[in-house]
Amino acid sequence: MSKRRTAFRGWRVVTAGGITQGLQAALVMHAMGSYLVELEKEFGWSKTALSGAFAMNRAETALLGPAQGWLLDRFGPRAIARTGAVFMAIGFVAFSQIHSLWQFYGAFLILAIGTGFCGFLTVTVSIVRWFERLRARALAIGGMGLALGGMGVPLVVLSFSRFGWRTTAAVSGVGGAIVAWWLAKYLEGRPEDYGQEVDGGAVVVSNSRTVRAEGLSDIHFTAAEAVRTRAFWMISLGHMSALLVVGAVMAHLQLYLTAERGYSLQRASFVAAALPLMQLAGMAVGGWLGDRVNKRLIASVAMFGHAAGLLLLAWAPNLAIIVAFLLLHGLAWGARGPLMQALRADYFGSSSFAAIMGISSVIVMMGPVIGPLAAGWLADMTGSYAFGFVALAILTGMGMLFFVLAKPPAPPIRSTRGTPSTDVPQRQVAG
Repeated sequence: MSKRRTAFRGWRVVTAGGITQGLQAALVMHAMGSYLVELEKEFGWSKTALSGAFAMNRAETALLGPAQGWLLDRFGPRAIARTGAVFMAIGFVAFSQIHSLWQFYGAFLILAIGTGFCGFLTVTVSIVRWFERLRARALAIGGMGLALGGMGVPLVVLSFSRFGWRTTAAVSGVGGAIVAWWLAKYLEGRPEDYGQEVDGGAVVVSNSRTVRAEGLSDIHFTAAEAVRTRAFWMISLGHMSALLVVGAVMAHLQLYLTAERGYSLQRASFVAAALPLMQLAGMAVGGWLGDRVNKRLIASVAMFGHAAGLLLLAWAPNLAIIVAFLLLHGLAWGARGPLMQALRADYFGSSSFAAIMGISSVIVMMGPVIGPLAAGWLADMTGSYAFGFVALAILTGMGMLFFVLAKPPAPPIRSTRGTPSTDVPQRQVAG
């Protein structure tokens, strides 16, 4: 019917989103631990004070979540991502000029707005619009940018030794923001805007049967309807429990290795870079299995990986134990991460996905707020990270129960008059 067949644009969205997240992983998420080591050395701030900025960054993202969800629906991912790129550049330049703790916190407040607006939620919303049956795979591929970016931490630390952490922050931050601004053009739109179909019209078949995820529905919940389901709260609380460990490790791994294990910052940065390598492998497995196996089962198993890995790290007497931590935590993080968004989209549809994710982020982001603060405070109080790591591991292990209970929600009860215009016909498809 069409005069020419164009390549499916959804994979461009995935690629642009992956690169954007990779930049943030390299310059902010994974590099944060390296910056904290430098700040502790220069200013002598406590671990609690240092982790406070990381926690504040996550808290700001959580508070912005509901507003960001509305803004994404109102103005689209491109405008929001470009606004974030501007704030990201300003935040990095401000960070490069700090001389006091309040300036440090202020710079990270600006940086939090920037990384939030052009990062995870914006990219996820963009990808979910283009995929349904291939959703777990697409989110995993996009999420691989986070892992690949994390491998750049040794380069950031090398730049510290050559140019200083202040110059590194200013130059890399502005450069990364420029790239994020340009990539934002690929995040806009839906398949129908380009005369294309969800998944590019692909049909996923296994043993002559169409594969359909548990809970995948033709019903598109509104945000208000989603919040009234048990599944919304169980997924949000399970996700939060996992991020207790993820947040604590991102903020404190390099501080722990340099302060308690005698590693140099450069050597610690190689350990930090090995973690996203394992995460990348986990994403490959999770993305493939996620479209074929019950996502809740994969997430539940991954919670044990997070918990067991952190328990090993708490008393890591040698490199072999640290490698075991990297394997368990990294594989669990990679396999579970993309499934968190895929589960929500499967259960609640894509029409109000931005708003649903925005509200959920208020709960989820308590994990990377509480985790780093608890680990830092307990390390200051006890003189060791061991107690804090063990406590967080236990809480995360218990969080597995949330995914067990996160069963698909029943269709919302609606009157035949007043069905929201964003909803599609109310037909539940067996999962």
